[in-house]
Amino acid sequence: MSMSSAMSAGVSGLAANSTRLATISDNIANSGTYGYKRMETEFDAFVLNQNQVGGLHSAGGVRAHTHRDIMEGGALETTSHPLDIAIGGRGMLPVTSAVDLDNGFQELPFMMTRTGAFRTDESGILRTESGLVLLGWPAQQGGVAGVVGRDSMGALEPVRIPDHQTEGDPTTEIHLGVNLPAAQANPVGSGDPLPTLRVEYFGNLGTSEALNIDFTPVAGAANTWTMNVHDAATEPATLAGSYRLTFDDSPANGGSIASVTAITGPAYDPADGTIPLAVSGGGVIDMFIGTPAGPSGLRQLSASFSPTNISKNGSPVGQLSSVEIDEDGHIKATFDTGFVKTLYQIPLVDVPNPNGLISVDAQAFRISQTSGNFFLWDAGDGPTGPILGYAREASTTDVAEELTHLIQTQRAYSSNAKIIQTVDEMLQETTNIKR
Repeated sequence: MSMSSAMSAGVSGLAANSTRLATISDNIANSGTYGYKRMETEFDAFVLNQNQVGGLHSAGGVRAHTHRDIMEGGALETTSHPLDIAIGGRGMLPVTSAVDLDNGFQELPFMMTRTGAFRTDESGILRTESGLVLLGWPAQQGGVAGVVGRDSMGALEPVRIPDHQTEGDPTTEIHLGVNLPAAQANPVGSGDPLPTLRVEYFGNLGTSEALNIDFTPVAGAANTWTMNVHDAATEPATLAGSYRLTFDDSPANGGSIASVTAITGPAYDPADGTIPLAVSGGGVIDMFIGTPAGPSGLRQLSASFSPTNISKNGSPVGQLSSVEIDEDGHIKATFDTGFVKTLYQIPLVDVPNPNGLISVDAQAFRISQTSGNFFLWDAGDGPTGPILGYAREASTTDVAEELTHLIQTQRAYSSNAKIIQTVDEMLQETTNIKR
C-alpha cells in the first residue's frame, strides 16, 4: 500500500508542478502586457492517515492552488497620449464590454480594469483595442456629476466624445474696474455724461453682445453719479438697470464706493459688490462694481476717466481641440477659444477584497462573492488614488523571478517523475520474486 501511495504522491507532484508551469508560462507571456496581474501557484500537503498503524505510512501527495495577485501594483510608465489612463494607488476604472454595446444590449456587464489606452471610435465612444469601454457620469452644469448612486452602475454610461464638437461658453460674470474723474462730480460740476463704456459679453448661443454703460454726474450733488446699463443685444438697446452711485471722500476710504441705490433694475448686493443683470443674450450676468469701502471695482479719484481693469468669463463658439483627464477623474474638453468644459466624471471602483475578483479577458475583472460588493469613489477620496493621464500600468511580472521559478519547477517535476520510475522498478523486483 505504501508503494502505491508513493506512486500516487509522485503523480500528484507531476500535476501540481504542471499547474505551476502553466502559471509561470502565463506570467512570462504577459510580461509586456499593460495591466497584467501575475498568477501565483501555492502547494498544500495532502495527508491521508494522520494516525499511523504499525509504522506504515501512506503518502498523500500535494495539491496546487492558483490565485491572481490583483492588489499588487505595477510600475507606472509615461506615454504621449492624454487618454492613456492609469491609477496612482488603489481603485479601478469602471468599464464594460464593447461587444455588448455594439450589439445594442440594454443590460451591459459591469467590469473594471487598472489601466487602458482609450481612444474614440467612429461614434465617439472611448474604448480600448481589446474591447473595453470606459464608463463615467455625465457632468451637469458647473462640471459636477450631481447626486448619483455609489453602489450601482445605474447612473454610469459609456463616455462619448463627439468629433468636431463645437461649444460656446456664455458670460456669467463681469468685473468692472473703472475710474470716474472726481473733478466732474461736485456741486458746481458740468454734469456732462462720460463717454459710453462698451463691455462685450457672450450669449447662450455663443453670440457676441455688449452692455453699454453710461456714467453721468448728478448735478448739485458731491461725489454722486448715475449709472445706466443698456443691453445692446436688442434693437433698440433696452435698459437693464439704473443706479445712483455715491463715493467716499474720507481720508480712510477716499475714492471707494460709499453706497449704491437701485433706481430701476435688480438690487445691488453690498456683500459681494455685484448686480445680477438680466440680459437678453445670456440669462443673468453678475456684474461686479465693488463693495462699500472696497479697494477694487468702480473708483472716483482725481484722474481721467479710464477703464483700468475690465474682465469677464465666457467665450465665443469654439472647435474641440483636445481632451484630457485630471487627477479627480474629470474628462475635460479644451476648445480653440481657450474654453475648458467638463464632460464626464470617472469614478474609481473599490471592493473589500480585490484578490477575490474574477479575471476576464483584456486585463479586466468582475465582481464575485469573495470580492464583496463594489463602491464608486471620487478619484483620490477614501482608499483610492488619483487618476493619471499620459500613463499606463506595467505588468507585475518579474521575468528574472519567473525564470528562477521555472528552474525550480523543472527540477521538482523531474524529481516526481523519478519517484514514479523508482516505484516502477520496485514493483518489477516484486514481480520477479515469483519467477
